Amino acid sequence: MKMPICSPCRSLTASLALLAISSLPLQAAPSRARIDPQAMELLQRMSDTLAGAKALTYTATGVQEVPANTGQFVTFFPTTKVALRRPDKLRAKVGGEVPAFDFFYNGRTAIAFAPETRLYSEDKAPPTIDAMLSGLETETGIRLASAPLLFSNPYRVLSKGVTSAIVVGPVTVRGIACVHLAFQSPGVNWELWIATGARALPLRLAATWTDRPRFPRTLVDFSRWNLNPWLPASGFEFRPPSGSKVIPFEAIRKTSLR
Repeated sequence: MKMPICSPCRSLTASLALLAISSLPLQAAPSRARIDPQAMELLQRMSDTLAGAKALTYTATGVQEVPANTGQFVTFFPTTKVALRRPDKLRAKVGGEVPAFDFFYNGRTAIAFAPETRLYSEDKAPPTIDAMLSGLETETGIRLASAPLLFSNPYRVLSKGVTSAIVVGPVTVRGIACVHLAFQSPGVNWELWIATGARALPLRLAATWTDRPRFPRTLVDFSRWNLNPWLPASGFEFRPPSGSKVIPFEAIRKTSLR
């Protein structure tokens, strides 16, 4: 079943999918694309860490470039708090330098609520997180840079179509030892910074969309990971506040950022 996406959900894509990369400690650019088995093994290890969690929470702080009607990119700095309970619960609270909104998915419906205007939209949704996330892209064309991390098998999604995978090298992110990986897939160049400790958690994700005009970029820093949170089902249910008004997703789409 189709699940329309709203302007607040576009903000969600801005927040769940968000780059800071200047000079890389590379020796020399490879003469041709290649896939380093070690990079894929590290990607698999990270996937196993996330897939093994029946529930998880994290905070994402990001930087996103959004095209303006002047022909330039405008930079936004969203912050998102995400809670997930497999197989059919997802909640996101978006704030920072973007319009604030809350997103709820409970295995039956997807709801976007803008607290400042007390407007919300609701529609039927597929019964699993995997199907819901797949619908966001296939039905709307919107790509969420970090959405693959939320699938039940992140590796299967991330590795699909990879044409290049390299290990950039060891680095430190916020005092945590990491390994920096770089990949190429159709339409996107992307990077991951994965912790090298006991838990291979993603700490940073960057993407450059090569199939879009002028190659927009996004970055997200992940923090406050919890792979064993207590998340009651009631936390994924939306209760309209007094005075709120429901409007069609289509009406909200027409008010999206220009």
